[in-house]
Amino acid sequence: MTSGTSAGFGRRLAALLYDAVLLAALLMIFTGGALFFTHGAAVVAATAGAWVYLYRLGLIGVIAGYYLLNWLRSGQTLGMRAWRLHAVTDLGKPLKFKAAALRLIFGLLAWTPAALGVLWLYVDPERLAVHDRLSKTRVVYLARS
Repeated sequence: MTSGTSAGFGRRLAALLYDAVLLAALLMIFTGGALFFTHGAAVVAATAGAWVYLYRLGLIGVIAGYYLLNWLRSGQTLGMRAWRLHAVTDLGKPLKFKAAALRLIFGLLAWTPAALGVLWLYVDPERLAVHDRLSKTRVVYLARS
């Protein structure tokens, strides 16, 4: 189940876009809850005061929680499942919390500057992106059996 070839950029990007749609829905639900506490007013500093920082922290928590829970539970997010991708350690084992957290942090950095850290997989001899190397994880493509 955890063996396969290293996933390419196209599949990784497609999985990220699938996940973005689901995350948008989760963030709207979270924001709806926040609007309940502000009585329908926008959650900005002018209306929510210092609570706006807690709201922003909550948004980050929803995103981080989505990835961490999915990677720890099954090694796949919904987008990864659709594109038959699986996140594993460099030894092919399921991710533990430390590896998943490092993957999340380094992944954000790898995707941020025009995805240069992810495109690195075309230069790397093992086809690993920068965040794969730094977190000692990898994303494998599971071929149909």
